[in-house]
Amino acid sequence: MVDLDLRTLYLKDLTLYGCTALDDGVFAQLVGHIERGEVRPLVCATFPLERIEAAQRVFLEKRHVGKIVLTIDPAA
Repeated sequence: MVDLDLRTLYLKDLTLYGCTALDDGVFAQLVGHIERGEVRPLVCATFPLERIEAAQRVFLEKRHVGKIVLTIDPAA
């Protein structure tokens, strides 16, 4: 148990890093689920790179659920 005042973290502009130790095989199983299409990210919206400002507005509203994706036109 850690007693931490979060004000100390942000007032001193500190960074907190964390790590989780997983049992053997957990990551490999996760990759397998992803490869089989059993786990997919939840996408809120997709924007072409040219509309990055609109994507940023949606992000800053903080009302979205899921990822905001920028696409790049390889022909450009």
